[in-house]
Amino acid sequence: MRLLLALSFASLGLVACGNANNASMDAQAVASRIQKVGSVQLQSAGGGELRSGEQVYQAQCGACHSSGALGAPKLGDNAAWGARIGKGYDALLVSALKGKGSMAAQGGGAFSDLEIGRAVVYMANKSGGNLAEPKK
Repeated sequence: MRLLLALSFASLGLVACGNANNASMDAQAVASRIQKVGSVQLQSAGGGELRSGEQVYQAQCGACHSSGALGAPKLGDNAAWGARIGKGYDALLVSALKGKGSMAAQGGGAFSDLEIGRAVVYMANKSGGNLAEPKK
């Protein structure tokens, strides 16, 4: 009985010593498993002064609308834009923000919704429309 009791205390001591030595290792292991792997930065879209419709067009829209790539109506093609302009500014803006056909959604990207709206008006007005530029 004494031998069993002595062995029990001895093994308990080894376990306790092993845990004490491993405590820092466990803390290090846990820290490495939960370390930060990225960060999120919140900032307003566009990051500063509002850009004009022409600036947004040149930076984003012109890639397809200048050449008519993927079926995009070309800037200045009054016939291609006529029916679209006839649906009104709100319909054009929804198409730009949510995407249409091969055009990906532009909302939530590098430009604010207002800046996308300005680009829509710029393209429409260069293509036979007479839309008022959206205000803040």
